Amino acid sequence: MSAALRLARPDDLDRLMSLVGAFHTETGIEQDTDQRRDALLPLLEGLPHGCIYLIGPGRAPLGYIILTFGWSVEFGGMDGFVDEIYIRPAVRGRGIATEVLLDLPKALAGAGLTALHLEVDRTDEATQKLYLRTGFKARERYMLMSRKL
Repeated sequence: MSAALRLARPDDLDRLMSLVGAFHTETGIEQDTDQRRDALLPLLEGLPHGCIYLIGPGRAPLGYIILTFGWSVEFGGMDGFVDEIYIRPAVRGRGIATEVLLDLPKALAGAGLTALHLEVDRTDEATQKLYLRTGFKARERYMLMSRKL
């Protein structure tokens, strides 16, 4: 199965709202529809701090990946964060996420990204194996910490 990627645009908002809603329900993220729309729309309209790719056919995407961008002195330049990646349950286990996580970083490196980061649930061994298989490594000395503002 091909994990063809297409940069999402504003007219993809309804498709994304459905997919992101499904992901948030599955993972227990509480966010109302207006908050979700307000978080997605700037990325679809070209906000330079991130982007969203639809995975698979444009009319019926198999999933999505959201990337946000920053700057890292440690990593020597622009870095990225996989904010969310979601594959519809019915098509999981077919290598789609693996293909995305192997191919997209190559393209991002070609565009000047120096590192790509993500976070994973400490108890989700299957997802950890996926990330390890695609070249991500735990940073033993560091853990992600957050402060909601």
